[in-house]
Order: sequence, then C-alpha cells, then structure tokens
Amino acid sequence: MKLVIAEKPSVAQSLAAVLGANQKKQGYLEGGGWLVSWCVGHLVGLAPADAYDPKYSNWTYEDLPIVPTQWQFTVDPGKKDQFQVLADLMNRADVDGLVCATDAGREGELIFRLVYQQAGCKKPMERLWISSMEEEAIRAGFLALRPGADYDRLFEAALCRAKADWLVGITGTRLFSTLYHRTLSVGRVMTPTLALVVERENAIEGFKKEKFYVVELDCGFPAASDRLQERKAADKLQAACTGQTAAVRSVEKKQKSTQPPKLYDLTSLQRDGNRLMGYTAQQVLDYAQALYEKKLLTYPRTDSNYLTEDTAATVPGLVEVAVQSLPFSVEVGPPDVARVVDGSKVSDHHALLPTMQVRSDTLAALPAGERNVLTLVIVRLLCAVGEKQVYEDTAAALECGGVSFSARGRVVTVPGWKAIEQMFLSTLKQKTEKEEPEARALPPLAEGQTFSGCKAAVREGATSPPKHFTEDLLLSAMEHASAEEFAEIEGVERTGLGTPATRAGVLEKLVRGGFLERKGRQLLPTKKGHNLIVVLPDSIKSAKLTAQWEAALKDVEHGQQAAADFLTRIERMVADLVEGYRAVQADTALFDLRESIGKCPRCGKDVVESKLSFQCSDRSCGFTMWKNDRFFTNKHKELTKSIAAALLKKGRVKMSGLFSEKKGTTYDAVVVLDDTGKYVNYKLEFEPRKAGEKK
Repeated sequence: MKLVIAEKPSVAQSLAAVLGANQKKQGYLEGGGWLVSWCVGHLVGLAPADAYDPKYSNWTYEDLPIVPTQWQFTVDPGKKDQFQVLADLMNRADVDGLVCATDAGREGELIFRLVYQQAGCKKPMERLWISSMEEEAIRAGFLALRPGADYDRLFEAALCRAKADWLVGITGTRLFSTLYHRTLSVGRVMTPTLALVVERENAIEGFKKEKFYVVELDCGFPAASDRLQERKAADKLQAACTGQTAAVRSVEKKQKSTQPPKLYDLTSLQRDGNRLMGYTAQQVLDYAQALYEKKLLTYPRTDSNYLTEDTAATVPGLVEVAVQSLPFSVEVGPPDVARVVDGSKVSDHHALLPTMQVRSDTLAALPAGERNVLTLVIVRLLCAVGEKQVYEDTAAALECGGVSFSARGRVVTVPGWKAIEQMFLSTLKQKTEKEEPEARALPPLAEGQTFSGCKAAVREGATSPPKHFTEDLLLSAMEHASAEEFAEIEGVERTGLGTPATRAGVLEKLVRGGFLERKGRQLLPTKKGHNLIVVLPDSIKSAKLTAQWEAALKDVEHGQQAAADFLTRIERMVADLVEGYRAVQADTALFDLRESIGKCPRCGKDVVESKLSFQCSDRSCGFTMWKNDRFFTNKHKELTKSIAAALLKKGRVKMSGLFSEKKGTTYDAVVVLDDTGKYVNYKLEFEPRKAGEKK
C-alpha cells in the first residue's frame, strides 16, 4: 500500500477522489489500495535559536553570530497532532512506499521532506508533479510518478534557502535590535525590498521640479514646438506664430505593430491584479490558489510565461472554452499557439492557464475576487494567442515663425489583440490610467503644403518625479531588482528578490512589522522603515547582492553550485556584519517614533510622551516630567502635552484656576520648571499686581 501526502486537506481530498480512497479516517483517507493524508503548510521547520543553547533566549550582542554546526528541526507546536498522524502512517507495516504530492515547487518539496526526515522514514518515495488539479491531470500524474531522488537538488535548494534566511534573520534581527533597543526585523529578501521603497521615496523627496513651456499650433490638427525653458521665449514664439502660415517641411510614415503579451506567470498576474483591480499581491495569490484547488486554474506559483510543447494541443480547445465563458463578447481568430510555446523557457511549471472546467455559469458563481482573477487569466490567454496589432504612425515637421513644430498621428489598421484588451478594460468599474494620450489620425499631408491663419498658445508643464511604489510597480522592481544594476549580469530575467511564490508574503511581513504602510494603492515607508534602511549596511540591504543570492539558489537547484558553498558565504557575511558593529555607538533616538514635544534641558535630545510621563528619549539621561506629579494634582490641574511643551520651550507657563487647598479658592500664577539635574521640580511665580488692584 502506498501513502500519498498532499500539502493541504482540500488537495488531499481531490487526489483521494481520483484514487478511490473514500473512507474517512482520523487525519487521512483510505481505499483502493491507497492512503491519502496531508500536511497543514509547514509542519516541521528549523528550530529556534534557544533550542541550541538556552542562553539564546536572551538577545545579547556577545552571543552573535549564531551559526549552528548541526542544524536542528522542530515540529510546529500547533500542528503536532497531524504530524503524529503522518509519522504513524509512514511507519505502518503495510505501507511500502510514499508519494510526495505537496505543491510541485521548492517550498512544497521542503514541506514534505522535512516531515519525512523528522519522522525517521526510510521507505522509498516517488514524486507527483502536476500543474492542474483536474481529474485527468491527476490520473496522468499518477501514471508518470518520478523517483523522489530526481528532486533531491530541489530539496537542497529549498533547505539552503531556509537556512540562509534563518542565519540572516536571526543574527541581523538580534544585532540591530540590541543596538537600537527596539525589535527591528531584518531579512535576506525583506530588507532589500524595503530599501527599494525607501530609495524611491528619497528620490521623490529630493526631486526638483523644473518648469518648461511648449508652444502649440492649431492648424486644424495640433503641432507642438520643442520644450522651452523660459516663459519669455515661449511668449515671443507664440506672438510670432499667431495668425501666421505654417508650412509642411517633411512627412514620414511608418508601419508598426504591437506584439501580443506573454501568458501570465504569478508575478505578472499579481501586478495586473493590483493595477486593474486594486488587490494586494497576497490577495491575488490567495484567489489563484483557491481557483487551483477548485480545478479552474493551473498551478499558480509559476515563474514561466510559456507552455511546453506537450501542452500545445490543448490550447485551441481552451481558447474556445475561454471565449464562451466571458460575460462580454469578443471576436477571436485562429489562435497563434506557436508564440506561447517554448519548453526551454519553462522551469518547474508552465504559464498560468484556465482549465477546461471553466464555464460562464462557473465564472458567475465564483466570489468576486476569484471571478476577477480568473477573468484576468482568461483574457490574457485570448490576447496572448491573438493577432498582433498593426498601425501606421505619421510624423510631420512644420515650420512657422522660423521654428520647427512636430505633429504626430496614428491610424490602427488591424486592431488585433488590443481589441480584446480594450473590450475587457471597458467593463472595469475602475478606469485605468493611460500612460500617454492616444495619438489621433492626421489629415493627409504633403511636403510644401501650407496652413494659414494658425492659432498659437503656450502650454506650461513641469518635469515629473518618480512615481510612488504601488504593489504593481514594486513587484516589478523585485522581479528585476532594478534593471539598471543588473544590465551586465547574464540571465537578468531570472535574477530578482525572492520568487513569485514568496514576494507577496514579503510585502505583507513588511506591512505587519510597521516598516511599510498602505495609503490607497501606494506602498510607503514608515519612519521606522526609513530609519532602518539608514542604519543598515549594504551587505544586508543591497538588492543586487540579494538577487545574486537568489540566482545562486537556482544554481544549487540545477546542480551548478554546492549548497555548502552558498551557506559558507552567508555564514561569512553574518560574521563580518557582527564584527563590523563591535565598536558602533548606536543612536537609539532614531527608533523612538513618538512625537517630540520639545528638547531635554539636560542633554538636548527629544522629549517624548509616554503613558505616564514626558521623558527624554535617551533613557540614560533620566529627565522625566510625571503626569501625576503632586505639584499639579494638588492644584487640581493636569500636566498636559501643551503645558509640558511650553515649559520645555520657555521654562515657564502662565496658568489660571490653580486651586489653593489652604483657602479653598483658585488663583492665577506662572509655573516655572525648576530642574536640579537630578530631580524635576516646579515653583510658582506671581506677577506684580497693578495699581489699585485688590489683594
């Protein structure tokens, strides 16, 4: 009897239905000569630092770096029951072999192998590798099981990635948290991603807008001058052209085309989900995973935009199903299958596709998020195999007032795939922002042709700063890890921060940790996030270095680099990192994110508000103004933020309605801050009475 282990219960149920394992047991299914069970995500992971030595429960600089000589693993405390079910099944006498049926990728391999090892299982294992949860794909997959050993390198790369993340995360987080007395999470992929956002915001903040002026002619069609830096020059040109004749000096026509887009990989789907629907990357992944488990979408965690040759025959049928499933009508010609097929560009899984299970009623019955994501994939398939768009661009040069003006026009001769895209975009409630205005057709023009009585106007414009990151733009930056830095790196398309499967999780972790915040669709760094990048060295925050590590993990997976060599480099880096900060005196005020209400009279640093007091941000200073100080409570007054701020700024503040316990009346006086350097005291001063004023 064989034991099949899936990654999730829902997937296990789909596999069991095909295998005939329909008897429900505690934590597994049985029948037809099969046992089918499941993990619940990561059941087993790398042990925490204090598993190696109890002293690591306390975070101290002296214990860094923490580099295990013998790695230890532990079962997730909340998932021990299911681990025990799997361990018992693996060790059953009638189980003679296992099938790894976790998600067919790096993380899926890691999830299964760690359970297999932790349970001490030595029985032979095979690998189910499928890209669709359709029954036919499952049956075909079980008929083509591969030896588990074929995926040993994939497991090595996955374990190598986990260990590298542990080394950088544990040592980096503890190092900077102890230096700055705040919990500051540092990660191999997370930190350089944050650095990309901080650098973009710095570029926006440092951007200096420059005005420019363009003179525009109206000759029955628009024509524009080059940009002018001075308004006077623009006004002068406008005056010289108003009412004058413009002559055509040259006309150039070019036939051009726009090729259809590639099929979706996960990252490009997440980008469009964010740009067109406003979904976060994590939401898109969650919707795609749900569709995969419902057998409506192929495996979502793919980094490929192409199909393998053996899937090409299914595309025409998919296109037919896709057209009929959409809630709006589109016209499609014979699909150009060849342009989406290239097995050499497919790694673990082919590009995202809808399945043959998709129908119009199926689509309508889905929750909105899943329906929208599936619609994106369907439309992309139709566009990708569609006809190219063909158009004619016309560029004309005119002369008026002794200056050259340019006019541009475009005529679309074959709408091609763009017609499908435009039909889809027209159905969206949120209209998309066009990057540039659509060019209109120019009238027939010929060299020497003239236009009299032209109107002229000055248009003022300004240079634009870089755009704030949305998840769409940030995912692209993560994928290419800033293309300008990688222009000289071979295989740049495979270089980036994280993988399609992990990028969404990285962004969510940055938001949860308080390093990034969402404002509308923008992702912006918080003060905490900004300051963390300020203090970190390039070895931790460099997008280039981390992307090279990601490429090295691919080499481990393909047997082109030893896992031990990669980890040795990571271990050396964290050791150098710790040594480099041995003599650093950290400015802890950088991460005191409370609002400053004034300067400390003792040391000059910021005074910030806490629940019970107003105190110096430098804890060693000791300056504290207690909110419940008896001086104020005896006078039936509260030391408020505005009063504390006034005392810090001027050393005194006039207060009215102070209560006298002796007389039972109220009076006005000036409260003076009287700091001895050890104790914070207050005293009263009374303004001299005016002549004739009663005592």
